[in-house]
Amino acid sequence: MFMTFLSCGSDSHLDKDHSVFRYNEHANINTLDPAFARTLQDNWVANQLFNGLVQTDADLNIIPCIAKNWTVSEDGLLYSFNLRNDIYFHKHSLFGKDSTRLVIASDFKYSFNRLRDKQVAAPGSWVLNKVDDFEAINDTIFEIKLKQPFPAFIGLLSMKYCSVVPKEIVEHYGNEFRSNPIGTGPFKFQRWEENLKLIFRRNPNYFEKDSVGNSLPYLEAIAITFLPDKQSEFLQFAQGKIDFLNSLDASYKDELLTGNGELRESYAKTVNMIRGPYLNTEYLGFYLDSKTPEIQSELIRKAINYGFDRKKMMIYLRNGIGNPANGGFIPIGIAGYDPSIGFSYQPKKAKQLIEQFKKESGITRPEINLTTTSNYLSFCEFIQHELEKLGLKINVDVMPEATLRSGRSNGKIDFFRSSWVADYLDAENYLSIFYSKNFAPNGSNYFHYKSETFDSLYNKAFTIIDIEERKHLYTKMDSMAMAKAIMVPLYYDEVVRFTQKNVKGLGINPINLLDLKRVKKE
Repeated sequence: MFMTFLSCGSDSHLDKDHSVFRYNEHANINTLDPAFARTLQDNWVANQLFNGLVQTDADLNIIPCIAKNWTVSEDGLLYSFNLRNDIYFHKHSLFGKDSTRLVIASDFKYSFNRLRDKQVAAPGSWVLNKVDDFEAINDTIFEIKLKQPFPAFIGLLSMKYCSVVPKEIVEHYGNEFRSNPIGTGPFKFQRWEENLKLIFRRNPNYFEKDSVGNSLPYLEAIAITFLPDKQSEFLQFAQGKIDFLNSLDASYKDELLTGNGELRESYAKTVNMIRGPYLNTEYLGFYLDSKTPEIQSELIRKAINYGFDRKKMMIYLRNGIGNPANGGFIPIGIAGYDPSIGFSYQPKKAKQLIEQFKKESGITRPEINLTTTSNYLSFCEFIQHELEKLGLKINVDVMPEATLRSGRSNGKIDFFRSSWVADYLDAENYLSIFYSKNFAPNGSNYFHYKSETFDSLYNKAFTIIDIEERKHLYTKMDSMAMAKAIMVPLYYDEVVRFTQKNVKGLGINPINLLDLKRVKKE
C-alpha cells in the first residue's frame, strides 16, 4: 500500500499514513541542486538530500558531519578534515553492480571545483571567495587553504552550497541534476511534479543514529505540496491535511493567535507552537547616492528612525511575534548585538528634526517615496501614518519582489523595505553589507555607504580569533552605521512553527533550517 501511494501520488493514502511528514511550500522550489540552493525553500529540501563536511546543531554550533573531526593551523589558513569511511551516496544504476558508492575526499574536490566553475554559474560560489586552494590528500583527508585568516569560515562550510555531490551522476544529468538529485542525506529523491508535488523516501543507508543507537531518520517519507495561497495552506493545516505550518501570515494570524502571541483556545488542544530567535533583521534602507534632498539628509533619516513606535507596531501587526529593533543591524542572538546603539521612539525629537530640515533646506513640505512588496505593505502604511502626523509625507509604492530586488541592486530605488537573514553564525555576515567594496550591484551594500574607518575595522576583524574581542569590534562597526542612520531597523524576527499534536521532535534553530531526520509522528 505504501509503495502504491508513492507511485500513484494518491492523496487519500497520503492522508492515512502516519510515517509520512506532509507540508506545503507556497513559494515554488527552484532546484534540488545544492549549488543553487539560495532561497529558504531550496535549502529546506537540500537539507533532506545532502550533507557537507560539517553541520550545525539547534544552537548553530558547528558539529561533525561527513568530516568526523578537523584541525586548523595556528595561522588560521589551513583546515584539514578527516572524513568518515562509512558514508555512501544514494543508490543509482550509474554506480554499477552495488548501485551506490563510498564518499571519498576527491568527491569534495569535485564538488568545490564545480561550485567555482564559471560555466556552472552557481550562486553559492561566493562561499569559496576566501579559499586559495583545496586538495584531496587521500581518500579520507581533505585540506582547504585560505588566502587570509577568516574565523567564520567553518560556519560557511555548513551551508548547503558546500554539499558533496557525485561526479558521475552530475555529469550524466548535466543541468537536469536539478531534478535528479543524488546525495548522502537522510532522505532520497522519489518524484517531483513541479508546482504540484515533491516526494522523498527514507534513506535506509543513512549514517547518523540517535542517542540510543537507532538509525535515522524515523519517517518513511516526506510529501510536499505547492498551494501558492497562504490562506489555503492554513485551511489545509486546520483540517489536519498537512503536519506543519511555518511562520505567521497576516491572513490568519488573528484566527490562530491572541494579541499577546498565544495560541487561541480553539487551537491549543490540537496544535503545538514553538518559537525562538531568528537571525533575520527586517529594515528600511536608504540609497545614499540619491539626488533626493530628503534621502541625503541625515536629519530626515534620523527622524524616520525616531518617529514610530516599534513595540506598538509588533503588537498590532505581528501579534507580538518578533522583537522591536531598537538596537543596531546585528540581531538578537548573535555576538555583537547591542540594544543601546539604535533608536527609541521619540516623536518630539523626530518632529524637531523635520522642522530643522525644513528650515535649513527651504523645503516646506518634505516628501519621500518608500517602495515595498505587498507582504509588508501594512508595516509601511503604519510608518507612513505615524510620520505624517509629525510633518513628513511618505508615499508607499508596491511592486513585485523581483522588481524591487532589481531596482534596489541597481540604485533605481531611493528608499526600500528589505531583510537580511544570516547565512552563518558570525556578525561579519551582517556587517559586510556596509563594506565599501561590496557596493551593489556587485555586492550587498545597497546603501552605497562608504567609510574608510569602517573598512579598516572590518578588515581588522578577520585577524582576530578571540570571539569576545571580535564582538566588541562588531558592535563598534554596527554603531558607526547606525550613527549615520543609513537604515531603519524594524524588527528582529522570530522563528514560529506550528505542528499537529502528533508531530514530535521538530525543533527550531536561529536560521530556520528545516531538519526532519529526528521527527516522529505518533
